[in-house]
Parts: sequence; structure tokens; C-alpha cells
Amino acid sequence: MMRIFRRPQHEDEELVPAVAEHFLVRIISGEAQVEERELTGEWTKSEAGSGSFFLTQTDAPYLMRWQADPDRPFEVLHLYLGPTMVNRVARSLGLNPSRLSMREISGVQDAFISGVLTGLTAEIQTTHSASSLFVNGLLESLTVHLLRHYAQTQPSPTPRPAQLPAWKLRKALDHMEAHLAEPFDLDFLAGLCGMSRFHFSRSFHNTMGQSPSRWFIRRRVDHAKDLLSQTNRSIIEIALTRGYESASHFAQMFRRETGISPRDYRKL
Repeated sequence: MMRIFRRPQHEDEELVPAVAEHFLVRIISGEAQVEERELTGEWTKSEAGSGSFFLTQTDAPYLMRWQADPDRPFEVLHLYLGPTMVNRVARSLGLNPSRLSMREISGVQDAFISGVLTGLTAEIQTTHSASSLFVNGLLESLTVHLLRHYAQTQPSPTPRPAQLPAWKLRKALDHMEAHLAEPFDLDFLAGLCGMSRFHFSRSFHNTMGQSPSRWFIRRRVDHAKDLLSQTNRSIIEIALTRGYESASHFAQMFRRETGISPRDYRKL
């Protein structure tokens, strides 16, 4: 799965999920000072310029923040390499997939990777139908290069906690984001991903570092914060549009998440 995003020039904190796939991010345009940390760790800093890439296969979610050059658009490419292809390519190289892991890479330039991803982006954005043969060939070439230059061998197979594949995670997040004003429905989300309630909840927690209902509540509050700071709508109106039955219930949840009341937040 590959997607291109235009990011804001400044981000205080973004949660990066742990997913089952190898996750590669390439800076298409712009420059930024990027910091990363584990959920309870210290921030580490790196410089990211056009063409540099980040690579991760983390077992746990982590946090990122950045400050980009305000004079240039900050665009990034996200690419998830599925385990089926990675394992097949690893075996073709005589490697044992169960003992391989990718090294964590932050803000590195690699001419080969830049060339392949430039070709992939151009092919996918072309006006005619993209050639699956060409795309798969580029992805396999990229995977060979990553395994040769950025993989490391573990002394013994290391079991990974159950995590959501990127496409299932995106399906669940997109649905919740589009239905924040409606009641949280765990059964529907699990069914959307073809999983039981238990396995979906556990995999989501391993991937995002929080339960689905907790993520849903936080996104509701984040949207309410935007409405409080950017509009003159009344607090009761904001409460109702975010799915709360009363202003008092909204104020209670808002205070629990932010430490202050909606009224005081609006005064900041």
C-alpha cells in the first residue's frame, strides 16, 4: 500500500502505529527537523530533506514531531511492504525470513531507493492505467535492496505481538473518523476487519498503544478543540455535533482528556 500526503509545516505530536508490515517513509519535497521517541522515552532528533527516507518495523507505536521549512510544501510518501512479498524475496536470497528484521533508519539518503520510489510515484500517478507488472517489479527490486543493505539477522526467531495490517488499520481509523458524532461500535469495527471483538481490540491496542474506544474518544475531543478555537459555535452546539448528549457530559469528557474545561480552553 502506497499513499502520498501533504503534511502541515509544524506538528507537536503524531502517533505512528506499530503495524505488521515494513513501513517506509520518503520525503518528496520540503525539509524538516524531525524528532522521534517511544511513548515513554526521550526525543531523538534528525534532519530530513527531500529524498531522505525513514524505515521502521517496530513492535510498538511511537511518537513523532517536526518543524518543516515554511517556504516549501512538506510532502511525504508512505509505503507498506507486505510480509508475503518480503518473505518470498528473502527466501530467494537464501535468507530465513523468521530471523530477519529491518534496522531502524531515520533521515538517510539512498540514491537507489530514491530512484525506485520516484519511478513508483510516477507510474501510480500516470494518466493511463498503471502497469501491475512494472509496479511489482519495482517493489521487488526495492525489497531486495532493503534486505541486502538494511536487514539484520536475529539469533533466533522473535515472535511479534498481534498487530493490524495497514489496510485493516486504515479501514478502522477512516470509519471512526467519519462517524465521530455517532456512538462507538466495537462490533461493527471488528466485522469491518473480519475479526472477532477480542482479536480486533488486542491487535488495535498493540498497533496504536491504546484501545479503539480510547482512540475514538481522543479524536472526538481533538475535533472539539478545533471547533472551540476556530469557530464561535456555542459549547452545547459543539457537544451535540460531536455525539455528546449534553454540555455537562461533554465538559466532563473534555476535562478528563485535557485537564481543563471547554470554556477555559476557548479562552487560551
